[in-house]
Amino acid sequence: MAVSVLVPSSLCREADKRAATVKLGSLARAATVFRADRLVVFPDPAGERRWGGGFVETVLRYAATPPYLRKAAWGERDELEYAGVLPPLRAVARTGSGSTGSGSSRQGLVTEVGPDGRVRVNCGLQHPVSLVAPPAMAVDEGERVTVRISSREPVRARIVAEPPPGFAVERAGLDQVLSEPDAGLRVAASRHGTALSVARLGPLAERVADDGLTVAFGAPDRGLPAILGIDAASIPGERHEGSSVDANAAGDDAPAFDRWLDTVPDQGSEVVRTEEAVFATLACLTLGH
Repeated sequence: MAVSVLVPSSLCREADKRAATVKLGSLARAATVFRADRLVVFPDPAGERRWGGGFVETVLRYAATPPYLRKAAWGERDELEYAGVLPPLRAVARTGSGSTGSGSSRQGLVTEVGPDGRVRVNCGLQHPVSLVAPPAMAVDEGERVTVRISSREPVRARIVAEPPPGFAVERAGLDQVLSEPDAGLRVAASRHGTALSVARLGPLAERVADDGLTVAFGAPDRGLPAILGIDAASIPGERHEGSSVDANAAGDDAPAFDRWLDTVPDQGSEVVRTEEAVFATLACLTLGH
């Protein structure tokens, strides 16, 4: 089961650089806490201001990089001026192994590709280690790999064909991600959607546990209806599986969501921030993990 979280490139449209970095750190924490597999930044050029998709992607990628690899992987970049305010993620491997002891899995950075399938990998030990790449695995310099460490004194480790701990970050179109065959339950999180209730949650969480989840969020003062050019009043109160927003509301090329959900019904604040909505939504819909 895979979980994909989709956020617009206009996510930081109202924030200064420091506040934007804090916002993205909270989003990264939510993705880590609820074991999201990836964060996808989809384009919303009409809503962008100073900090657009490139900034959002860079800060999220940096946040997802383990501290012991950040200097080697990123160096100095203007987008990362306030990276010091990012919270630690402490992502754990999906196999359940820790990140410090024997038998642990951790992320490594390939620093050199040599002959006979051997590569040098920086994985946070005192020195880079020389390892043999799996035969069916093409490994290039600068690539991130998962390293299983069985002993530290002496060092014994191997590259394994597993996703590294934490989440991946990418930029892609909303339609592209929603049309993927393994998208699972496709949810549009919006205050204009159907209010999530105890009765509705059970079947939804079961489907997420079986099929996975792809959930999209809006931006400050620019929710999904505005981003997609949809009249919010035309979004039906109840959604049916496999349906998209009515063509009358959004046009024939409207993205196909299975549900429009209000995951913070009866909200006590006039505005629920995107990062808060991500926490609230994933906490409910991933209960069937």
